[in-house]
Amino acid sequence: MTKLAIIYYSGFGSTHAMAQRLATTAEGLGAEVRLRRVRETAPDDVVQGVEAWAAHAASVADQPVATPDDLDWADAAIFGSPTRYGHVTSQLQSYIDTLGPLWQQGKLADKVYASFVSSSTLHGGQETTLEAMTTTYAHFGGIIVPPGYTDGVKFQDGNPYGVGKVTGGGGELDDTDNAALDHLVTRVLTVAGKLAG
Repeated sequence: MTKLAIIYYSGFGSTHAMAQRLATTAEGLGAEVRLRRVRETAPDDVVQGVEAWAAHAASVADQPVATPDDLDWADAAIFGSPTRYGHVTSQLQSYIDTLGPLWQQGKLADKVYASFVSSSTLHGGQETTLEAMTTTYAHFGGIIVPPGYTDGVKFQDGNPYGVGKVTGGGGELDDTDNAALDHLVTRVLTVAGKLAG
């Protein structure tokens, strides 16, 4: 059974919905899953000053927060983040910055990694954010598994680097989003399974 960590930050809930879809699909495929949000690092008065942000923070307050142990435990990991000026959020980066001791021990190497992102506008830095995560995985010594154009859905969502969701106008996941997320997690688990075999 492949152990999969899904580690993400979500401000308003779209990235959270993507992470939940990945987890549900992975569990359906027989994986053992740790779905973990990263800790909110923005000042509470800032979070509370934006209604949607405050509402989402309250809705996930009782859910597990990612620790380095979750990545140490995993055979594969999928990281998710909204875009921030073409890069990951500071919250996800703060989590990544806690991984130094595992990295020094070589415990981040030889795991399968992939990514998903969201942005409020079309494109909106999605590809550069995914590439930034890929750079991090390279430093880990990870095995990077992008979806490429290995399934017809990739010609619909148009992103070979990972999965990206445009959240403007409601941000609910549609059939293409779900199919792209399902394909990504299936590919990650397939490759991780081959490596374990």
